[in-house]
Amino acid sequence: MNMNKYLDVAPEVAEALAAGKPVVALESTIISHGMPYPKNVETALNVEKVIRENGAVPATIAIIGGRLKAGLSEAEIEYLGKTGQDVTKVSRRDLPVIVSKKMDGATTVATTMIIAAMAGIKVFATGGIGGVHRGAEKTMDISADLEELSMTPVMVVCAGAKAILDLGLTLEYLETKGVPVIGYGTEELPAFYSRKSGFGVDYRLDTPKELAAAFHAKLELGMQGGMLVTNPIPEQYAMPEDVINKAIDQAVAESVEQGIHGKATTPFLLARVAELTGGDSLESNIQLVYNNARIAAQTAVELSNMNA
Repeated sequence: MNMNKYLDVAPEVAEALAAGKPVVALESTIISHGMPYPKNVETALNVEKVIRENGAVPATIAIIGGRLKAGLSEAEIEYLGKTGQDVTKVSRRDLPVIVSKKMDGATTVATTMIIAAMAGIKVFATGGIGGVHRGAEKTMDISADLEELSMTPVMVVCAGAKAILDLGLTLEYLETKGVPVIGYGTEELPAFYSRKSGFGVDYRLDTPKELAAAFHAKLELGMQGGMLVTNPIPEQYAMPEDVINKAIDQAVAESVEQGIHGKATTPFLLARVAELTGGDSLESNIQLVYNNARIAAQTAVELSNMNA
């Protein structure tokens, strides 16, 4: 257990980790920047419930008053949800300043991985990871999530990279960095809102036990970095590709026109896509997060059995 002086591990999470029980990390950007209040709080609490129902302990991660938190209380989740966009979105580069100034922060995939690893949590469920943005050959806009996956030993279960990205370049980047991209029950990279992208994954694995065995082997080999598990959105919540792609293309064009860049890009695009799809994309987003939480919890259970 890392006794980092900036880290607070919630009692329930600390107990589970000490006993070798399964724990699943959750990020907080989805609460403050991913959805409107009160939908964000309701979703966050439901995700924790899904993890418990599947035999693991949830650890929602955030920064409150400069303290790195692994496991939040209901009141803290409510606070992040209500404060919304006013909470700083924190990636790796932001951590030192946010901590030293004792500020609040909602953690991205990258920062959630850092804090999870510090606490000793191996499995993390999220919606979609960041990646290489469209037009990155000019802007160099590449999410720090990809870099973190190459360095930090946490398995990330997601519904693929966010569909607003350049998926082909995102896969190329992950390959260069040596990050295994696993399709859960699929040979094709899911594209967040839809189950297909036209791009292949590195390996298809079909059960939580196989996922846990692969990650266990990676840890035992002493290899740096994490593993990306891409889990397709359930069929009944998937959006028609033409509908979602049209909305994404329009949102991307508008973001370019309005000169939106850097960490403002993803929240802008996701909110705009939700508007253009009449809120259907928000509902899809919520369902895919629950689905990822389920698989992550089942995998964490198998992983803890292997370490027992």
